[in-house]
Amino acid sequence: MTYTVPQELLEIILEKAPYDLIVGIPSYNNAETIRYVTETAAKGLTEFFPGYKACIINSDGGSSDETRETFLKSNTGNVDLYSFVYEGISGKGTAMRSILEIAAEAGAKAVVFLDSDLRSVQPFWIERLINPILSGKTSYVTPYYIRHKYDGTITNSICYPLTSTLYGQKVRQPIGGDFGVGREMIEIYTNKDPQIWESDISRFGIDIWMTTTAINESKLPVYQASLGAKIHDVKDPGKQLGKMFKEVVGTLFSLMETYKNNWSKTSSLKNSPIYGEFLEITPEPINVDIDNLINSCKKGITNNKEEIESIFSYEISEKIFEIASSSGRVDEDTWISVIFELSNAYRKPDLRDKIIKILVPIYFGKTADFVIKTTHMNQKEAEKEIEKLLEKFIERKGELTKIWKI
Repeated sequence: MTYTVPQELLEIILEKAPYDLIVGIPSYNNAETIRYVTETAAKGLTEFFPGYKACIINSDGGSSDETRETFLKSNTGNVDLYSFVYEGISGKGTAMRSILEIAAEAGAKAVVFLDSDLRSVQPFWIERLINPILSGKTSYVTPYYIRHKYDGTITNSICYPLTSTLYGQKVRQPIGGDFGVGREMIEIYTNKDPQIWESDISRFGIDIWMTTTAINESKLPVYQASLGAKIHDVKDPGKQLGKMFKEVVGTLFSLMETYKNNWSKTSSLKNSPIYGEFLEITPEPINVDIDNLINSCKKGITNNKEEIESIFSYEISEKIFEIASSSGRVDEDTWISVIFELSNAYRKPDLRDKIIKILVPIYFGKTADFVIKTTHMNQKEAEKEIEKLLEKFIERKGELTKIWKI
């Protein structure tokens, strides 16, 4: 194994090992929030798992705002704290990989990953992310959040419906950021070919990779932990997309090739079990600039006309150009056709950057359509619209296998 953990630190940790439970917190310039996350995690470990030896590990990307110093000053009682700057490619995935490496060596029964910008984490989150693992029901737990209807638009429009449709397990937050990982999956992740970590999974592709790998390779079903609301540093989907979209969607499409023999034979859909009482919580509101989404959709399509014509079928190209010249809103049927065709085209490495480039403005149009459609809907009503999108994905899965010729 090629380690991303400094060897000196690993030796220090292993002197105190084995650790039963590990909470891992990846970070980069999160000094304002990391102490709260750390102390809350420690309370959860102490309250719910007093008989287990535990530690909290901060894997940092080289913060310049005293994130690590703040972490190490946290009051965690008997729960050990370790902080280090990981080695290798900069990104969330590498940070999480380093924690998995420690967990594998330290004999951990379970690892919980928590985002370092969380403001809603509670001690019971630790119990709900770990207990299904310790009880032998699963080796991978995803979060089940109550999120504002406009938070997590990449999840709602792509990751949730496509992942559920492909692999037959309905996982609402496949890229939620906060996960529980059991021994089986720790071994699977850390024994992967090191070259796989040179891809987008070293960055924001890590969450969808971990979830998809667990669905396809674990002997146990994926569980979901009811965690209530997720309150973190939210972003307007039309203004702060950045590299996350490329890395998440690119990883999702790449994994379709990896597991095509699985999803091409999957025709049913089952609910992944939810652990914990469902919590009725109202999430924080999010403001979305609809005009910006629509204008970005129209402009992006117009500027990429040649690329769109070269990749899409004539029928879909014409629909996309019509959208650019009219409403700037991408309806669900067009959206599904776009995803199906681009997922197949993504199998050609030389087209991948071009594919993401043309998908972004179409995604803006899909997001605008959802925001306008659900403006006067409450949270539950908007959630029903997301479920309707999933149903349409499932109904049309046969088209996907034909496009992929499998």
